Amino acid sequence: MLNVQTFCLGPLQTNAYLLTGEDSGRAVIIDPGMNPGALIKKIQPLEIEAILLTHAHFDHMGGVDEIRKLKNCPVYLHDLEAEWLENPKMNGSQNWPEVSRPLVTAPAEYSLGEGQKLELIGHTFTVYHTPGHSPGSVSFLCGDDLFSGDVLFKLGVGRTDLYGGRERDLIDSIQNKLYTFKDEVKVYPGHGPKTTIGYERLHNPYVS
Repeated sequence: MLNVQTFCLGPLQTNAYLLTGEDSGRAVIIDPGMNPGALIKKIQPLEIEAILLTHAHFDHMGGVDEIRKLKNCPVYLHDLEAEWLENPKMNGSQNWPEVSRPLVTAPAEYSLGEGQKLELIGHTFTVYHTPGHSPGSVSFLCGDDLFSGDVLFKLGVGRTDLYGGRERDLIDSIQNKLYTFKDEVKVYPGHGPKTTIGYERLHNPYVS
């Protein structure tokens, strides 16, 4: 069974997820955002097998540098955003000086692609390329738990007016990938409360 702990980090209230399996001494982090102090305190005794990034916007990667140096753990990111961790204009941190300083960290150690399966903490994470919010956005499915980044929210969807965003791609990602999952699949989004695929398929006003 996958244990999911949520940390709401930084000025944009980004959800970072700390995942553990049956061996609670090993963990995976999804989207360590800005001001990650609470998350860092929690992971002190843990071995971090990987940092998985749904995409490379600054509010989702703001804690990568600190955690990677502390835990010597690899980062996974889609190739279409391979340059973003090193480029404050692409990751957006340069564009909102009132929210963030320019953020730069080393490139990801591993790339992600459609259909890839990651064996981590005794679980299998399947990668789905779900562009639209950003070109390299991915979602991770582990059993009946879906980590959707900024693609699908409870009664909402990700914005598409940022660098590389495209509304048509976002709708296609949701309709033809995420909405094909079972109703009971739990959705853990990049912001806001969790939901389910069944609930969103019935009630989300942006994607029918």
